[in-house]
Amino acid sequence: MSALSYTLEAACGAARAGTLQTPHGPIPTPAFMPVGTYGTVKGMTPEELRSIDGHVVLANTMHLWVRPGDETIRDLGGLHRFMGWSGPILTDSGGYQVFSLKELAKVTEEGVRFRTPKDGQYRMLSPEVCVRIQENLGVDMAMAFDECIEWPAGRDRVAASTQRTTRWLKRCLAARQQPERTALLGIVQGGFFPDLRAEHADELAALDLDGYAIGGLSVGEPTDELLGMVEVVAPRLPAHKVRYLMGVGYPIDLVEAVRRGVDLFDCVLPTRNARNGQVFTSLGRMSIKHARFKDDPAPLDPGCSCYTCRHFSRAYLRHLYLSDELLGHRLLTLHNLAYYLGLMRRLRAAIIDGPDALAAMQAEAVRASLPPGAYS
Repeated sequence: MSALSYTLEAACGAARAGTLQTPHGPIPTPAFMPVGTYGTVKGMTPEELRSIDGHVVLANTMHLWVRPGDETIRDLGGLHRFMGWSGPILTDSGGYQVFSLKELAKVTEEGVRFRTPKDGQYRMLSPEVCVRIQENLGVDMAMAFDECIEWPAGRDRVAASTQRTTRWLKRCLAARQQPERTALLGIVQGGFFPDLRAEHADELAALDLDGYAIGGLSVGEPTDELLGMVEVVAPRLPAHKVRYLMGVGYPIDLVEAVRRGVDLFDCVLPTRNARNGQVFTSLGRMSIKHARFKDDPAPLDPGCSCYTCRHFSRAYLRHLYLSDELLGHRLLTLHNLAYYLGLMRRLRAAIIDGPDALAAMQAEAVRASLPPGAYS
């Protein structure tokens, strides 16, 4: 029996509104997952995430394996108890992080042998180890181990890598010990070759997995190429299973992917950009460092009801940021996550309301994604 079930509740073209049921509660979709790589969303407490309607978070298999160790977390009651989060958790397989080590990693059919920068130790991450770690963590959704390659890459290399990803997926499936507790999502690869993407999507769809992810995108390619691959893959995936686009993106990227049939997202942009002083708002993207905000008494976004916008002015937040005060980073992070989560909530309502409402969301997302210099 699958640990996941997806119920479609409304559609507007290819856009879907539904509910993803997990062992730790429901996730209304479309949904955005704040990134908590090491078992924490940087600067945020679980209670703060709940206060802005956070339903699900993402953590990273490889990083938690290295420190503090999956067995340590298992023995302390699992990742939910360890990090004090009662909602659903998805873990990235760690494949992207391992392959990004480049000269520190060697790929074979068995898996990837790599040396961790943290402690200099050599480790072997295989499909079997990847599944074991994620089941030890006790997460709701685990990602299958896949091979991530650079962009651009030639057709032969992409084809061989995609075939290896399928072989590794089947090894992940065979290694599972707790399928009723931890779902396994397969990752569609195929680079930027539409026929390879379509073939891989069909191959994985035939396996009737718990859910599906679209990987290997947001690696430096133009946005139109990213969305082109989403258009190829999403309609080929089972309609009764969740669809997850990995590592994407700006607000407009999320809206456009939802319009093409994607349900689930993660990205470091709202948290990372907050630490760099960039703020997402319904009026546009701004840089709080700008001198124009020195004496500005207004909230970051007059239409936002988050704690930051209810209590603090742009002038004060600029002061905190320029003073390198930790509170400044926390308050900007809280707001950015509130904006992303609110965007998903409004997107869901727009899908239910119809095409005009969805078009309005698209217009807002364009404004929110413009460079800070375009803010007015």
